Amino acid sequence: MAKKRPQATGKPQLTDGEIPVVGAREPCPCGSGRRYKACHGRAAAHAVTELVQRPFEGLKGECDWIALRELVPAATVELTLKDRPEEVPAVTLATVLPMAWPALRRDDGSVLLGLQNDTSSGDLSRDLADTLQRALTVPPGTPVEARRAPADGPRLQDLLDPEAPFAPEVHSGFEFWVPDSESASPEVAASLERANEAAIPTVKLSGVDAAYWCETPDKNHLRWVMPHAEETLLDALARLHAAGTSALGEGTRLVGSFRAHGLTVPVWDLPSEMTAADVEKPAAEFAERLTAALASKEPLSGEERRARSGLTNRQVTLS
Repeated sequence: MAKKRPQATGKPQLTDGEIPVVGAREPCPCGSGRRYKACHGRAAAHAVTELVQRPFEGLKGECDWIALRELVPAATVELTLKDRPEEVPAVTLATVLPMAWPALRRDDGSVLLGLQNDTSSGDLSRDLADTLQRALTVPPGTPVEARRAPADGPRLQDLLDPEAPFAPEVHSGFEFWVPDSESASPEVAASLERANEAAIPTVKLSGVDAAYWCETPDKNHLRWVMPHAEETLLDALARLHAAGTSALGEGTRLVGSFRAHGLTVPVWDLPSEMTAADVEKPAAEFAERLTAALASKEPLSGEERRARSGLTNRQVTLS
């Protein structure tokens, strides 16, 4: 037997601008008698799931935002808000928080905002802004739970001071979670131990922007988030690769790239004995070669096209 359609109630219907977000299976607040997901929830769901290709575009340090989201295990950045409440002494972006909390308001009133959490919409910037706004108002000592951000809510670009610097500090572990590890709860202490054991040693290069060296058991790597348009960057990398100048020194190799949040991230294999300090000078020299290659307007040669095809075939998309 077919199910009966719920009958509309006699209460007056709300206008679109007055309809709040409710659970998908709850009656729609507009008074239609249908569930929210089958009524006004359709448009809301579409709005929050539509993918924003470059969620950090327009923010200072877009490339570092992407690196901290996708590459760096443990790092923090002090954030400057356009309007920070007086009772919140500081706001800090962190790659990961204990128990994968989206955010935490510490006992002293300061806020930690987690970057590497799963989000429910296609706009990471809006999700983070919603979490941040809620973290500013919860009582001290309270974590912030995940939720679906309102489709018309602000984005990070609306909340952060666009002129403030974005200066990541990379850590060897996650001790920044708690000022005093001895006073941490058993759950936080266990989460801290697990996170430290899994963290890959990572160092941010100081001579070029958004390049991160990391150490793995077999070999080391350099992963470099670049702001250039993808097609232009791939052409430039192909020119260098065909000319034999895409490496960062003896024993190194440009192995490909991946896309992350709308930008391209070239990756180099490095010898296991090559430290972050060792790669500083070769990376700076490569940056100069890349600048020249990016400026070239000449069509790619046959050899350069083959090099580009090889780079493209090894490209993957993370987000």
